[in-house]
Amino acid sequence: MNSSTLNAAKHAITATALAISLLSFNALATSPVQRNLHNDTGITTQSFTSADHQTQAATKMFPAPTAGMVQHILTLPTLADESNYMVEIQIGQTKVENCNRQVLSGKLTQHSVKGWGYNYYQVDSISEGPSTLMACMRRGEPNTVFVPIQDDLKLSYDSRLAKVFYLPEGSEIRYRTWRVESQFSTSKATVKS
Repeated sequence: MNSSTLNAAKHAITATALAISLLSFNALATSPVQRNLHNDTGITTQSFTSADHQTQAATKMFPAPTAGMVQHILTLPTLADESNYMVEIQIGQTKVENCNRQVLSGKLTQHSVKGWGYNYYQVDSISEGPSTLMACMRRGEPNTVFVPIQDDLKLSYDSRLAKVFYLPEGSEIRYRTWRVESQFSTSKATVKS
């Protein structure tokens, strides 16, 4: 093999390696997929215990909270095309956490208001679940984190009726609104004749 052939082969290998590295970098440098999150929710919330419960016209059909429970009412604003939105609900508690991860146990159940057919959601109790038991070597400030129960909920967006939840005292609801940003794609079966 002469030197010009050897140089051409080296040049081809170098060009191929450069092209592969550029393609690999391009794949790694793309932006992550953005969630379809609608940040400005406009959702209003109210919460009532059995001691301070107030009946309101929009939620009068829902039962009053019992002792030890809190009624959370989420009122959604009207949107132009509500079929393009969803509401995600997480229920849990704010905990102080060191290097160990915590889990909460609780069962989210759906109930119906008798005679009305409206749904509400309830968690009867929330208890400590399993936790990691690592030795925390770093002595720093413990973090305050929201620890959700395992059940989460995604509801179709419907501003006509408030979303009502009954949770044990000391619990909280986190919520966010999701928006569709793409159209449906179709997969059709081909019929062979």
